Amino acid sequence: QFPFGRRLPCDIYWHGVSFHDNDIFSGQVNKFPGMTEMVRKITLSRAVRTMQDLFPLEYNFYPRSWILPEEFPLFVDEVRMMKDSDPSWKPTFIVKPDGGCQGDGIYLIKDPSDIRLPGNIQSRPAVVQEYICKPLLVDKLKFDIRLYVLLKSLEPLEIYIAKDGLSRFCTEPYQEPTLKNLHQVFMHLTNYSLNIHSGNFIHSDNANTGSKRTFSSILCRLSSRGADIKKLWSDIISLVIKTIIALTPELKVYYQSDIPVGKPGPTCFQILGFDILLMKNLKPMLLEVNANPSMRIEHEQELSPGVFENVPSPVDEEVKVAVIRDTLRLVDPQKKKRKDIQQNIEFCKNKVNVRYNYFLCHRCQALEEVSGANAELQEAGAAAGAEQDPHRSPEPGLPSLCLKQVFPKYAKQFNYLRLVDRVAALFIRFLGVKGTTKLGPTGFRTFIRNCKLSNSNFSMASVDILYIDITRRWNSMGMDHKESGMCLQAFVEAFFCLAQKKYKSLPLHEQVASLIDFCEYHLAALDEKRLVCGRG
Repeated sequence: QFPFGRRLPCDIYWHGVSFHDNDIFSGQVNKFPGMTEMVRKITLSRAVRTMQDLFPLEYNFYPRSWILPEEFPLFVDEVRMMKDSDPSWKPTFIVKPDGGCQGDGIYLIKDPSDIRLPGNIQSRPAVVQEYICKPLLVDKLKFDIRLYVLLKSLEPLEIYIAKDGLSRFCTEPYQEPTLKNLHQVFMHLTNYSLNIHSGNFIHSDNANTGSKRTFSSILCRLSSRGADIKKLWSDIISLVIKTIIALTPELKVYYQSDIPVGKPGPTCFQILGFDILLMKNLKPMLLEVNANPSMRIEHEQELSPGVFENVPSPVDEEVKVAVIRDTLRLVDPQKKKRKDIQQNIEFCKNKVNVRYNYFLCHRCQALEEVSGANAELQEAGAAAGAEQDPHRSPEPGLPSLCLKQVFPKYAKQFNYLRLVDRVAALFIRFLGVKGTTKLGPTGFRTFIRNCKLSNSNFSMASVDILYIDITRRWNSMGMDHKESGMCLQAFVEAFFCLAQKKYKSLPLHEQVASLIDFCEYHLAALDEKRLVCGRG
């Protein structure tokens, strides 16, 4: 403890809210720049929608969404068309304020005309989604799952999922939405912060009962009914990886802005809270991602009117302590030092073997070299000390890790989805000035010219018109106005437009992949040419 502060840099900085809580220039920070913005409901919906355009079947785990206010007319038109084509369709929609949390401002509607559109909706935009009417029920109650995911690294991408999570229950028996029960939040909304105020909320010391339970207890129950738990976990892992793949392109733009390449800065990791709902057929659906999931392991209990005390929550403690402990174990800077020492030992052993073979042929000349290599090996072994004792665990007394690596472990299965990542790499290359997040008109023209995308059918004048039209429209959506220029989402839209012009007969994902290959080929040729000129 440092009651008067600490002047020396730390290995790990644990920020409460965001990367910008403090100015950090070294070590590791438990927040990524831009993560809070990226998992807001509108930004998340846009990122997933881009992936749905490319890979509709792979991203069908996220409900159909519309962004308010700009897509309200589209929402009205699409609902009317779907009702006309299927008169038996009786939809329910859920409206979620963009910046809301803990269930604040969420409500259900049956018709677009029921949306509350205040005069200042620009100050509080929202997402409206199809409501999942047939959730899996346990004890006749609707519930969701909070899973903890560690994003350990962005480049290279490294993802871990906790082997257990929390199941958070509603406190009134579930019924499908009707005009009579739409407003019963304790029936339809699983948010812990709402249901804790219900008279039916049960605080339990048992992981298998109460209004908050471990996810593993639910899995045991499903397994006893014959459910395929392995497939369920596989589907959840796939959902998590695909969601993070949707988020990483823009996270990389934020990252290079705050921590430019070549400048001193920290590395980042972050624990995310994934809220997932299981449908009746056990298909997992993503509800939202939380950048700052609560890590409290206690709850308030009212002793008498107005008098509260904090009481330990065994269920929270069982799950959350393991997540924090094992996150620190995975990012432990001492681990890297131990690994470096071990590599040094292996290097010295190899050196000894090579030199010893040389010594057999040239005994006299090599004697001094072998002696020196043995000295290096002894020094490295001494430095490792007890840390590298092969008969002793490097972390004695600690349980096995609760965090399971899922990426790059399953990278081969998912790398084909990372097209927008490659588009973002092109975007970042042409940003020009370090620390910016928007592409100016000159940068866009340079991108077109260097990738040889202009021709007689697509002049530079057309390039300028495309840039102006798309940039103006994205800026009118209430996006960040601190910088002028084209944001990544606008660049992605322009890139898709160029791909569709160039490769007309292919599906969209093949069009985009073909254009990426085309651009990367010409940029690699340009880099090679510059390298040759530089040598000259």
